Amino acid sequence: MLQQTQVATVIPYYEKFMARFPTLQALSEAPEDDVLAHWSGLGYYARARNLHKCAQIAQREHDGELPQELDALVAMPGIGRSTAGAILSLALDQPHPILDGNVKRVLARHQAVEGWPGKSDVLKQLWMLSEELTPLQRTASFNQAMMDLGATVCTRSRPACIRCPLASDCQGLAGGEPTRFPGSKPKKVTPVKQTVMLALSLSTDDAHPQAGGTLLERRPSSGIWGGLWSLPEIDTLEQLDEWLHAAGLIATESPASVARLRHTFSHYHLDIDVQALAVKVNDGHVMEHRERVWYNSGPLPGGVAAPVSRILNNLVGELL
Repeated sequence: MLQQTQVATVIPYYEKFMARFPTLQALSEAPEDDVLAHWSGLGYYARARNLHKCAQIAQREHDGELPQELDALVAMPGIGRSTAGAILSLALDQPHPILDGNVKRVLARHQAVEGWPGKSDVLKQLWMLSEELTPLQRTASFNQAMMDLGATVCTRSRPACIRCPLASDCQGLAGGEPTRFPGSKPKKVTPVKQTVMLALSLSTDDAHPQAGGTLLERRPSSGIWGGLWSLPEIDTLEQLDEWLHAAGLIATESPASVARLRHTFSHYHLDIDVQALAVKVNDGHVMEHRERVWYNSGPLPGGVAAPVSRILNNLVGELL
């Protein structure tokens, strides 16, 4: 959870997650929908799917335990070298270096390492420093201290150098520009993509048990919001009739744009146009292409991406 999210945000999610999945076995046996539902709001949902897969592999191949060797742990879905080193050093006090974002910043400033850590040569240099400096004894304490130092003292902006225990030999501070390290990611124009989300309500005059509900469909396991439930999407309104026909639905009114919002990912902006319209069932079969459900408020069928949750909260019971 902490790989892409701040501690203050993570705590309530972590507590609820652990209450629902207290053991690897409980996590491995849980439906993916349940896991994603407890992750909803944290973003980067591949992390949740990988965590679920790790638990299942641990049950199936490692007698219900996580591997305790670095190479075997790195082989697990979603666990890289730094995460594996953190798990083994913090849980078992094994002497493995780590290199999360906080540690990268501390090392880059202390040693005045030029360049953006996303570049392979800079990353290689930082790994060499981490390996050289990580002690063989009390590794857990050292790694935790390095992460805490970066999170609370050697911060991205306005570092508290006056309180830093490494200030006496910090090369970045000695040069008078500690925040120059690490180097920034090269700037580029963030692309903007567009999509149309369909807020389809089932006409109340349709003799269907879910009349009045809003159609949700499960997204493919790969790509953004993989495995989450979402409003159906099309690229442009020109595709609406074709999509409805394939889904076995007939529009009973013209679509109307009821919301526009922008959701920003790490590498692009997504502009969403929400088009609402009432529909009726044509042939009684709406599960032809993907899993689909009619949602009538209350508990959701599984995890839902944050912007879709916002849309549902604003539409269900009001515009629809």
